[in-house]
Amino acid sequence: MSEEKQYWLLKTEPGEWSWEDQAANGGITKWDGVKNKQAQKHLKSVKLGDLCFFYHSGAKARRVVGVVTVVREWYSDGGDDGVVDVKAVGEMRRPVDLKEMKGEKGLKGFALLRQPRLSVVPVPEDVWIRVCDLGGGYQGDGIVLESHDSDGESGEEEDD
Repeated sequence: MSEEKQYWLLKTEPGEWSWEDQAANGGITKWDGVKNKQAQKHLKSVKLGDLCFFYHSGAKARRVVGVVTVVREWYSDGGDDGVVDVKAVGEMRRPVDLKEMKGEKGLKGFALLRQPRLSVVPVPEDVWIRVCDLGGGYQGDGIVLESHDSDGESGEEEDD
């Protein structure tokens, strides 16, 4: 019996590692720098194939900007703390700001809102779905989008 996919939120300061850095890096990154013991415990719980929101923290932009998947589970990189490897899946179609999440009744119990300083946060499936809805999904989620050709004709295409 296989384990159910879990969802997470990984925070980063855009000045240290941004979504643009992630995409430019070929999409795969060692997620390191997690020092808080509770956040490290969460990081150890992350499993291969889990999906994670890529969250920009900091004074200027607190928002979900993309989605990554876990391609290597927790391991020691020689230091005191462990790391995981993640790969970019896709950018959010519209970033979801912290302020917007705080205004959503269905997200009131979300750990990000209760423990805002944690850099690795579990995301319940219903919260994952709602945040994805708020952002219009993410590139690579398989949602069929309606497009318009140059004649104004409507057609469907799957987003990559």
